[in-house]
Amino acid sequence: MRLDIFCHYLPEPVFRRFQEILPGNFGLRMFDKLPELWSIDHRLRLMDEYPDYQQILSLSNPPIELLGAPEQTPALARFANDELAEICRKHPDRFPGFIANLPMNNPDAAVREAERVITTLGARGIQIYTNVVGKPLSSPEFMPIFETMVRHDLPVWIHPMRGPNFPDYATEQASADEIWFTFGWPYETSAAVTRLIFAGIFDRLPTLKIITHHMGGMIPYFSEKIGIGFTQIFDGAENENPLDTAINGSRAAAACGHAFFGTDHLLFASDAPFDYRGGRKLMSGAIDAVGALQIPDDHRERIQFRNACSLLRMP
Repeated sequence: MRLDIFCHYLPEPVFRRFQEILPGNFGLRMFDKLPELWSIDHRLRLMDEYPDYQQILSLSNPPIELLGAPEQTPALARFANDELAEICRKHPDRFPGFIANLPMNNPDAAVREAERVITTLGARGIQIYTNVVGKPLSSPEFMPIFETMVRHDLPVWIHPMRGPNFPDYATEQASADEIWFTFGWPYETSAAVTRLIFAGIFDRLPTLKIITHHMGGMIPYFSEKIGIGFTQIFDGAENENPLDTAINGSRAAAACGHAFFGTDHLLFASDAPFDYRGGRKLMSGAIDAVGALQIPDDHRERIQFRNACSLLRMP
């Protein structure tokens, strides 16, 4: 059995509503070419090609908070989360759970929505993004959201969010050549989690559970550079750079990530369906990368589904 805990589905009613709200959004325009993202028939046919495979559903970009003002986004979050819950209710053998998106530009409403989706819809956690309309997750206003998830003992998924409006150089107005995505997203994940560490969130909430996308962003591959840090080089400040914890099918990246994090901190994920084969390349690549790890079978089972079942408190 494989339980894919970080893949994306945008129910068609939600997809069309989002298109109406943001007609000029590049991603929402392009998503029409990827029916595996929003058509349940296409998604089920895709999954038929992979026996003993289930998905925990999460929305794709754009974040709810980019779709409207703080007084508008709570209703959009409820609408989207209700649709995800309904898909899981209709197909529990394929989708044993979902994670909810929150109106993060309205923190009080976000807490209320987190309570609602967990207690009434059975959500297995929440998905938030690496910044909230440009604000870091370490901002004090978001602390009650993390406290809510600790109280329910369920994880927070962190998805990178960065667009072409983040320039590569200070003299420019936009990123070129998709650098904002290729290298910007792993950086976003790493920066967001590092800021949470320095803000002391894991000291204040030691049982907080966070799932980061793409094998922890840059962390496993830059661990020695993080360990030394710029401040250490010049000031010898040994404690200034502490460490914390879908790689597109790369066996080398999987091996590096496993060597750094270890079996107990890894979860099987594909980031499907965002590839030119409607998710098949990512799903096959994820299966191959985990399958190629030189580890005992029981360790592979823990990565493929047992760790997730424990973390999400699922049978």
